[in-house]
Amino acid sequence: MKKILLTALLVGGWSLGVPAQELTRKELQEIASSFVKDAPTAALQNVLTSEANLRKLALNHDLQGRIDHYFKYRVNVKGITDQKQSGRCWMFTSMNVLRPAVMERFDVGSFDFSHNYNYFWDLFEKSNLFLENAIATADRPMTDRDVEFFFKTPVGDGGVWNLFYNVAEKYGVVPQEVMPETAHSNNTTQLRAVLNERLRAGGYALRGQVAAGAKRQEVAAAKVAILKEVYRILALCLGEPPTEFTWRYETRGGELKTLHSTPLDFYRSIIPEDYSPEAYVMIMNDPTRPYYKVYEIRNYRNTYEGVNWVYLNLPNEVIKRAAVASIKAGEAMYASCDVAMYDPAQGVCDPEMYDYASLFGVDLAMDKRARILTRESGSAHAMALIAVDTDENDVPVKWQFENSWGPTAGHEGYMTFTDRWFDEYMFRLVINRKYLDEQSRAAAATEPVQLPAWDYMF
Repeated sequence: MKKILLTALLVGGWSLGVPAQELTRKELQEIASSFVKDAPTAALQNVLTSEANLRKLALNHDLQGRIDHYFKYRVNVKGITDQKQSGRCWMFTSMNVLRPAVMERFDVGSFDFSHNYNYFWDLFEKSNLFLENAIATADRPMTDRDVEFFFKTPVGDGGVWNLFYNVAEKYGVVPQEVMPETAHSNNTTQLRAVLNERLRAGGYALRGQVAAGAKRQEVAAAKVAILKEVYRILALCLGEPPTEFTWRYETRGGELKTLHSTPLDFYRSIIPEDYSPEAYVMIMNDPTRPYYKVYEIRNYRNTYEGVNWVYLNLPNEVIKRAAVASIKAGEAMYASCDVAMYDPAQGVCDPEMYDYASLFGVDLAMDKRARILTRESGSAHAMALIAVDTDENDVPVKWQFENSWGPTAGHEGYMTFTDRWFDEYMFRLVINRKYLDEQSRAAAATEPVQLPAWDYMF
């Protein structure tokens, strides 16, 4: 009886009424014989066994030269940033959306923020949040799903707009010259490895203290001792963040000026008056869940006291109308997508850019919902949405991102994508609520449905 139960648990298929079984010799012969090596197949095999770059072979040449980089409506942006070997696209994008207004305010021809400054505080605050999570879940086993999630990656580069908002609201921002990039902000892998090793050990030790009955103040003191070491690691690799600064800059007219400020005062001076989650909302197209619902991802933030990732799920057509209105008003948007079907040589994205189905003679078709649920697709990269081109009826035909991979990536640092690609691979925008229709604004005010940070979408 035990053997039968174990077998049922292992194969799982019995629970659906479908007996599971191993491949038979007959089935293997049938499968192998389906590969007929005729002359075209032999030629294709010769090509594929000699060329490792499948994207090169599957590139759809019918699309070459058909998609231009001209746009009817475009936000006035200038300059391309470069996140180098880091996962800070969400931070770069959040700042890139603000850059045009800063250049206008200070009458400068170019400007960039110090991403290193905010990266320092992002990692530091994430470290504190991880340790607090370790303490809060100390009564659960290490195999608990939340605990596993926390310890798998105590801190990482990744994030979304609310993380920038949280850390900027607390620590402000500074110009690039005030705290320049370092080797470890440009290439973050080894720094994060050291931090995570220290944090895992620290979180494990704090769990032990709680289990042993230590008083809260004792645990809090132990946490601060760990954070002192975290600060030391960050300061050694990234430099110490300033509490006040002097910034000298030259205007477009050649006038040299000097600004004395604090990071918070500078931040307050350059953001829109209504820059907050009350005015700006993240909207997302997730066809796996009901539309016109608000969702909140628990514990997806960086500062302990900060706001979590919250989004309103909307149909693509509603998102597009709002995005067009924002671009026409001259406001770029934080955007996030799956960088799929992208040809870096042209700087163009289209669902038919790579024809793997014809190359291999197999069916790879899945709709967006299926790709999300099977983990084939998900939002992986943030960029600023800055332009839209429309037809004679003002219906979108293509869009453009301002990327943060440097000026040599794509089309001079920009990425053009067709409206069909928007439907399939665009996921979310951060937009001023005033550009949403009445139904969407009403939905945005409803109570959010709670989702775990380890949900398939995040």
